[in-house]
Amino acid sequence: MTSQGSRRDGPTKPTRRTFLSAATVTAAAATVAAPLATTSAASATTTGGGPSGPGRPIRPQSPDRELRKLLREIDQRRIEAIVRRLAEFGTRHTLSSQDDPARGIGAARDWIYEQLRGYAARSDGRMTVELQSYIQEPASRIPVPTRITNVVATLRGETSPERIYVVTGHYDSRCTDVMDATSDAPGADDDASGVAVAMELARIMATRRSEATIVFVAVAGEEQGLYGSGYLARQYKAANADVQGMFSDDIVGSSTADDGTRDRRTLRLFAEGVPTAETPGEANTRRSVGGENDSPSRQLARYVSDVADNDSTGMRVRVVYRRDRYLRGSDHISFLEQGYPAGRFTEPNEDFAHQHQDVRVVDGKQYGDLPEFCDFEYISRVARVNAAALWSLAQAPGTPKGVTIVTSNLTNDTELRWTRGTEPDLAGYEVVWRETTAPEWTHVIPVGDVTTTTIDLSKDNVFFGVRAVDTAGHRSPVAFPRPGS
Repeated sequence: MTSQGSRRDGPTKPTRRTFLSAATVTAAAATVAAPLATTSAASATTTGGGPSGPGRPIRPQSPDRELRKLLREIDQRRIEAIVRRLAEFGTRHTLSSQDDPARGIGAARDWIYEQLRGYAARSDGRMTVELQSYIQEPASRIPVPTRITNVVATLRGETSPERIYVVTGHYDSRCTDVMDATSDAPGADDDASGVAVAMELARIMATRRSEATIVFVAVAGEEQGLYGSGYLARQYKAANADVQGMFSDDIVGSSTADDGTRDRRTLRLFAEGVPTAETPGEANTRRSVGGENDSPSRQLARYVSDVADNDSTGMRVRVVYRRDRYLRGSDHISFLEQGYPAGRFTEPNEDFAHQHQDVRVVDGKQYGDLPEFCDFEYISRVARVNAAALWSLAQAPGTPKGVTIVTSNLTNDTELRWTRGTEPDLAGYEVVWRETTAPEWTHVIPVGDVTTTTIDLSKDNVFFGVRAVDTAGHRSPVAFPRPGS
């Protein structure tokens, strides 16, 4: 077997997958660059004879000094140690032993809990850690009443503690038979890698002061049916919690595909269009005005690209316009079901010989989700993407609320209204807009510290959004307006 250290960063041989990825990048770049090339700071004129309007080309949000320092503290050695330690528990199957001190999900749970408590001890009381448990009665893939326990570390925000951002990895594992709770199931990539990301972020953020609340969770029961994350999301919903963003890191441990090609600089982010929790009334509104590409989860994904696709993370975020992969699902779905914006991070190309497989050798080929098939340098970059997204969200103002596009009159301009945020460092707002056929926001118009504005551009021809800005220049995700009066 070729060692990971001897492989190049790029694909080792040309494949159809490589060609399609390159073609996708080229097409996407052309789509975004075309309108920007024809705009000026004073007036933005789109291509193809479309409407002209005010604004300037939109630019990514560069990481500030504190974020760059935070990203440098992510430690590849610690991430590798977490993945290897979790694999050493043999199996972390949800139905495995909960009281064996060395093997099974209970031993893994207790180890994660103690590690997070150690991080919290350095937080001056800002971070708390809890075991969030409940008894799952018999259900699909749960044959007997079973205790499901999430390990939750909460870093309370100081100025906007009610605003919450969540990151999860699932610490349960499985082998070929999803009901086999005794065979080895090391679960290195799926999903010790995601747990390692969440734990490393908890470690480096515990000593920092955040404006909003960030929650780092190792959830259980994912392989049996998203049980742990489902309970977590329902608890937030029952408490009417303002969860403004959630990320599931699931299978983020390998940069190598099943054909041997390697992509060490790309991370997929799955983001749904039509919201899972959309009501019939909301569906009617969406159909009448458009918006299939403007769900809160899509705005969250655009934000991640804006703040985390850069040289400081060393990664390209490839947003995929789907809720998840075919025949698969992760813990972000539990939050989508409760109406929260959420997305799923996962590696660019998968090797299914090292997921959901018994540990064995067949015809000289090693199967099983073992640590030797992980790329720990890659996981570290995944952690940087997560850190850039979460820290930027938590330090910026919240997503604007009550954003309305006034449709009570027939006019050729656009009036927008919203509710002012409560952040003490809020500086004002920006209106963004794009052609209805453009995948990304392309133009931005600063409008100041106001709650209503009129733009000399027809609402019938383009899409609009509103985002908040603080005194340090941090920007919120975009809020897509609903029609109203």
